[in-house]
Amino acid sequence: MVTIKVGTLNLRGWLDRWLRRRHLVVAEILDERPDLLSLQEIYLPLRQGYWLRHELNSRLGRREYELVQQRKAHPWHGFFEGIGILSRLPVIATDSVNLGYGGRVALRANLELPTGQSMDFVAVHLHHPTEARTARLEQSMQLLGWLDQTVTAPLHIVAGDLNERPTGPALKQLKQRLNSAFELNRGMEPAGTYPTALVADPPAEASCFDYILLSPDLAHVSATSVFCNRPDPEDETLYPSDHIGLLATLEIPAAWH
Repeated sequence: MVTIKVGTLNLRGWLDRWLRRRHLVVAEILDERPDLLSLQEIYLPLRQGYWLRHELNSRLGRREYELVQQRKAHPWHGFFEGIGILSRLPVIATDSVNLGYGGRVALRANLELPTGQSMDFVAVHLHHPTEARTARLEQSMQLLGWLDQTVTAPLHIVAGDLNERPTGPALKQLKQRLNSAFELNRGMEPAGTYPTALVADPPAEASCFDYILLSPDLAHVSATSVFCNRPDPEDETLYPSDHIGLLATLEIPAAWH
């Protein structure tokens, strides 16, 4: 049995006081030490993802984390924003798919487990407008089709900001094929992952937009938790991001069929 901890976090790019809140992100990741972390809204002109990897590895005193990332598939938006994966596991290969709607992409890393077997970890960020439920459903169907047509490993994890409530059509579509780590472990999704107090003009109620979804053979989830959910001790409005992050600890059998 192999134990790995996986997670997801929307970084909120450089917006909302990044230079003041970035130390909170680093501290939270170091506290949790996930093996795999899906990152959304990486601000590329600042090399935000590489800065984060460098800070983590510098404080750990070794090159523990590897970063892979993918720009949005759009001539304008792709200059500024992308998604990525921080991995403590060896990366064998990566690929991505264009999900449309401003160049949204899903990024897949094929990874080597300590047993020598491989597993796929997919970072994704779906279209954001509240009313764009049909667009997100289309993106979720495209994502599942891509995973089916380009199988690289028998096990896969999809993690990210799906911008969809648990009752939305995109989530219903994805959950026909994938299981929620939080539902397996707790029987329900988190009450809310957005917004934190970093958002100056928040919506009337919190929503769960972030998820960790597992292929059916990944059925043993020993723990789930949230992180990046604590403000700076000196400023109760300064959070690591506008989203809180999710974590799941998985027990993976040494062999599967």
